[in-house]
Amino acid sequence: MSTAWSSSGPAPQRDDEQRLRELGYQPVLARRMGGFGNFAISFSVISILSGCMTLYGFGLDTGGPAVMMWGWAGVGLFVLCVGLALAEVTSAYPTSGALYYMADRLGGRTWGWYTGWLNLLGLLGAIAGIDYGAALFTGALFNLQWGFDPTPESTMVIFVCVLLVHATLNLFGVRLVSVLNSVSVWWHLAGVAIIVGALAIVPSHHQSPEFVFTEFVNDTGWSNPLYVGAIGLLLAQYTFSGYDASAHLSEETSNASVFAARGIVRAIWVSWVAGFVLLAGLTFAIQDYAGTQKSATGVPPAQILIDALGTSGATAMLLIVIVAQLFCGNAEVAAASRMVFAFSRDGALPGSRLWQRVSSRTQTPVHAVWLSVAVACVLALPSLYSETAYGAVTAINVIGITPAYAIPIFLRLRAGDRFQRGPWHLGRWSKPVGWIAVVWVAVVTVLFCLPQSSPVTADSMNYASIALAVVLLLATIWWFVARRSYNTPSAYGTAREQAEIAEGIV
Repeated sequence: MSTAWSSSGPAPQRDDEQRLRELGYQPVLARRMGGFGNFAISFSVISILSGCMTLYGFGLDTGGPAVMMWGWAGVGLFVLCVGLALAEVTSAYPTSGALYYMADRLGGRTWGWYTGWLNLLGLLGAIAGIDYGAALFTGALFNLQWGFDPTPESTMVIFVCVLLVHATLNLFGVRLVSVLNSVSVWWHLAGVAIIVGALAIVPSHHQSPEFVFTEFVNDTGWSNPLYVGAIGLLLAQYTFSGYDASAHLSEETSNASVFAARGIVRAIWVSWVAGFVLLAGLTFAIQDYAGTQKSATGVPPAQILIDALGTSGATAMLLIVIVAQLFCGNAEVAAASRMVFAFSRDGALPGSRLWQRVSSRTQTPVHAVWLSVAVACVLALPSLYSETAYGAVTAINVIGITPAYAIPIFLRLRAGDRFQRGPWHLGRWSKPVGWIAVVWVAVVTVLFCLPQSSPVTADSMNYASIALAVVLLLATIWWFVARRSYNTPSAYGTAREQAEIAEGIV
């Protein structure tokens, strides 16, 4: 029997393409990604140099160092449980559709439909959040180097340029995506080592361990420390998202039933360890807490780097972070476009016949790539008019994608012995780990919707609950329009199905 940490041993794996046909799909994507590449895409999407750095200012206000450090440790453990449980289901259903296909198979069409829309919203929101974050950091870098004024308009121009670069890179095929993600892994790990090493060696003053691990700061306006601490956990939870990317690239991964599952788990625990080191390095190096919170750059970690390393050193470190964010956004475009492709293949999206088309030259879903970046651009447009819009985009990401993780896990638990395990599974730990995962996702979904500062105004409101309500409403409306066209196949092989698949290749 396999465990959470290995495949099923030396027993030969079923042919990937045959397994995909058994699940109902004719292979049309290029299977050119190995195990490391599959791990690398989820690790790149989690991107501790993106999430931790972008949300560090949020952590300074909502609980401060103590909540950031212990929250990261605790949340990482629970997220690992979610990843383990999701990996087990991924091993049984290694398709580009990933979460919604699992939910459809285990719970029926309605479960699959709503899971798909939640997952899709989260993935598209993630592109917007990641690439807009990269634009903000690029603006801060330009400010340091050339005195550039990062206005909302100029930030939006940078954001659009980043989107265009990521779309172009994804059009060259999955082999380039895999190579870039592999480079991204080493860039992230080396980047953390360089940043933390510089912050440990260069500054003459460091905060005490007591400050880093016990200092509690509440600048939220709420008086209840337990409430503030709970909200502060979201820094870690926001960062630990997107590891379903390994599942979405299943149809382009060799030995996907093992490597896609393993990729999810490895991406989480490596990010967990490296992220803790990064947060500790930043927090020990804080020179002026209030000055860091109110940094003129608009990016608190940039102020830590400036105070500790000087302008030149900070510029070099910011460049490391920005490149990591660009790797992250590129990986997210790959994952989201595969979700668009798969959801369209099953007739769930308006214009599905267009979005499911695959280039005969690169075997890449070209139209799905362009749709993904276009929707991400639209989601970020409100940032031109409101400073809270970026937070709303982040909320769209997590409130969509996090519940979608728990649905196939819950349905797998409900199925009991009827669930046919893949070659990678948890054995006797399947049920306890699965229930921990489901309960944790339920808890953090509530936390996502709570107001994060007081008093609650139009500018300080948490729009996550509204985003969740809107996507569920739109999914319900579209269900009555498209429910006859939406269907996941039970098996592939008829002449009619082959003809329909062939129409999607251009």
